[in-house]
Amino acid sequence: MLTVLPAVLVILILLLSALRSRVRLAALQVLPEPTDNEPAAENVPTTGNTTTTGNTTTTGNTTTTGNTPTTGNTTTTGGAPALTTAPAGFQLFAQAGVVVDEATRRAAQAYARHRGLEVVDLVPGDLPVAGSHALARDVDPARYRDDRLAVGRGAGHALLVATDLAARAEVTASANLDPAEIIRLTARLKKYASTSMDVVVAPGLRSVPADPATGKARLRASGAIVAMSLSGAFLGYALLAATVALQLTWGLAALAVYSLQPYLFLAGTPLHPADLNRAWLRLIREPWRWLRTIRGTWQSQHDRERQELQDQARLEYAAELSRGTDRFFEPPRDDCPWCSGRNLTTRVHTRDRVQGKPGRFTLVECDGCGHVFQNPRLSLDGLAFYYRDVYDRLGEDSTEHAFGLSVASYVGRADLVNRHTTPVNWLDVGTGHGHFCTYAQGVFPDTVFDGLDISDSIDDAQRRGWVSTGYRGLFPDFAAKLADSYDVVSMHHYLEHTRDPRAELDAAAQVVRPGGYLMIEVPNPATRLARLLRGYWVPYFQPEHLNLVPVRNLTAALLQRGLQPVAVELGRAHQPCDFAGAVLLWVNSLFPDPDHPWATTPGSRAQKLARQTAFVAAVPLLVVGNILDQLLGAAIAGTEGGNCYRVLAQKPVEKP
Repeated sequence: MLTVLPAVLVILILLLSALRSRVRLAALQVLPEPTDNEPAAENVPTTGNTTTTGNTTTTGNTTTTGNTPTTGNTTTTGGAPALTTAPAGFQLFAQAGVVVDEATRRAAQAYARHRGLEVVDLVPGDLPVAGSHALARDVDPARYRDDRLAVGRGAGHALLVATDLAARAEVTASANLDPAEIIRLTARLKKYASTSMDVVVAPGLRSVPADPATGKARLRASGAIVAMSLSGAFLGYALLAATVALQLTWGLAALAVYSLQPYLFLAGTPLHPADLNRAWLRLIREPWRWLRTIRGTWQSQHDRERQELQDQARLEYAAELSRGTDRFFEPPRDDCPWCSGRNLTTRVHTRDRVQGKPGRFTLVECDGCGHVFQNPRLSLDGLAFYYRDVYDRLGEDSTEHAFGLSVASYVGRADLVNRHTTPVNWLDVGTGHGHFCTYAQGVFPDTVFDGLDISDSIDDAQRRGWVSTGYRGLFPDFAAKLADSYDVVSMHHYLEHTRDPRAELDAAAQVVRPGGYLMIEVPNPATRLARLLRGYWVPYFQPEHLNLVPVRNLTAALLQRGLQPVAVELGRAHQPCDFAGAVLLWVNSLFPDPDHPWATTPGSRAQKLARQTAFVAAVPLLVVGNILDQLLGAAIAGTEGGNCYRVLAQKPVEKP
């Protein structure tokens, strides 16, 4: 009986996966025939280079959060208005080799105008089986348009884009995009058309076969870890082979279901792949496609530009490190920056386990008030060095991806405010690209969301329309100008980055209008998880987190500033990432990325292979860690435990 169980489980998983894919593909809309009065499509380039995004070659020393040096405070206003009428004009973006005929373009324009869309991803009616499967995996048509934080995904063939949006997103129309660049473009445009982009089948559009040689570049463009993606495919295939070895009859049944799966998930959908008649050969064709993908060396234009940026960054880091690292730290202090107490205990000695930059960092706890702080603290030069390539340049894509996965926290934050008020306006401090703001806009559709950040991410947030007004600079420098201006001010995982949290609280107390609210969410240094996992506890996040404030200290500081705490959430603010995060930090510490530009020498092939192998081998640990995280999160949701806490405080109305 036990030998049959693996095959039965595999069959069940395959059938459920096919059902899920079929439901999604069957829900895809199909372009109707164009009407006679639909104007002809605009003239667009049919040749040219890939899209331009305007932010791939910056080299300045900037930070996205925290109280760090800046060269001046600038305020940008305006933002992108919400779409209220159908766009006036459109441009076509297409992969090289894709031909969009005039009838299809007219039909797509009519569809966009009728539905109020700014971007339409055109899916060829004959999209190959592999592409159809990927589309069903990545896109849920029932939720895609309205999901403000959904990653932009599509068929990777052609996009009809409103001219105004293309200008705002700083992309240039082209019908000669490489297969990786159109994937990146799709993801970028969804951020600018977060509720006005959709995926639709164009029956007259013919597909261009995907060359396996471009497979790794396409995976990189989608944000996937290439080694883990390809290893996962082979591990799944190995599992099929194991079912046959364990029990021949049921194993063969599993192979049959695997071979027939494409017919199951494509039946009754608007997609009719040209290669469907060969889909039953999947057992042979898929491994061959994976092997060709592994051997592929093709690079996209973005890959080449990134390599040039890495080479440039390597020279910059070499010059920085040649001057030594002592200047990155201030002299150690012998008293607590919060209460001036002198009884200090070392919490943890650790390294930069995220980026792997050189240096050792110490967190110290005050025995009197419980405040945890970095000692010695990073200097201004140190902050600039360690923040570089985390939120900008080389680290921008991965950081944005992480913020897009934080929806559960966004839900909790919005829900807490919603239980107490419906704000007219809201300022999010340390907003980055504005991920929380665009989510909360769906909860508070009549609220105006503004954002403040020190990096140019705030400019991008405004162009996307994720914030209405963006303020770039240090929060205390804006306090007088924005005094008594906002119904809600929020600081989500911002205070721990700042050099002087109390100065930030002073600014917040000034900016909140009487009767308004201040919401703060920060790591909870009192949790037992911090002591259990030590340097592998994700919220320590060294060297960026300078101050970890216990909840009693924060609530007392708010009261001192005339802000009355009305709600404190601990277990409900917990983020289930501790054990899986510890595994990732552990593997990343043992096998750092040899391609990082701060490495003393470029990585060898052996180092790269070792790192890839380690992450693949860690998958079972990650699965177990994630299960433990979810169970722990459910268990402590109603308690005062948890790795984070959030506080909502109200500024009283002045009595006449």
